[in-house]
Amino acid sequence: MQKNRSLHTTQSIKRLVIAGLFCALAYAAMFVTSWIKVAFLTFDAKDTVITIAGLLFGPVYSLLISLVVSLIEFITVGDTGFWGFLMNFLSSAAFSSTCALIYKYKKNIKGAIVGLVVSVVSMTAMMVLLNLLITPIYTGMPAADIATMIPTLFLPFNLTKATMNAALVLMIYKPVSRVLKAAKITDVSDGMRETAKKEMESNQKSSLLTNLLIIGIGVFFVALSTVVFIVVLGGKFSFMA
Repeated sequence: MQKNRSLHTTQSIKRLVIAGLFCALAYAAMFVTSWIKVAFLTFDAKDTVITIAGLLFGPVYSLLISLVVSLIEFITVGDTGFWGFLMNFLSSAAFSSTCALIYKYKKNIKGAIVGLVVSVVSMTAMMVLLNLLITPIYTGMPAADIATMIPTLFLPFNLTKATMNAALVLMIYKPVSRVLKAAKITDVSDGMRETAKKEMESNQKSSLLTNLLIIGIGVFFVALSTVVFIVVLGGKFSFMA
């Protein structure tokens, strides 16, 4: 019994360390990747990091990390108050947890792609609704003016942002997953050991060509999203602003 209690404590500590690590990485990604600005909206890739955590450890992890990182942003760099924090959290949670939940029940590349597509749609729809309901509150702009900006700014920006994050997940999930498994970081519970075993078997069946194709698709959509941000939406790189 003492051995089981000690094992449970060790697993709990490892989970906390892992969650803390991904929180730090997601927060850092917010700064490192805030390189495109469209009007007063800024792209960042923290949802990529949070989604990878969800794919590796489950939707609860992605939900909690979304909350913690959004709260840290609110305290340290937020300038839109509580409402901005709420929108930030719901946006990240809608994207990352939706993908992680779908992948939890279909752990293969098809499940990941379906999860990412649904996540793009979910986050975009969520942000359109929140822009209509909440953006007028913290900007002071009339709701009618915000509504006119939905098709020309908010909708294309959030759709493109979600697409780029999804593409980045496609590009780096497998390499990150392999590194963490090699370091035995993902092996934190019996359930996760079973998950890792299934994914390893799946990886062995996957061809190098398939993996390269997935990465290529990711690179294509990252490039396409960048073009949409800069050319179509008139965005600028942050160092050019």
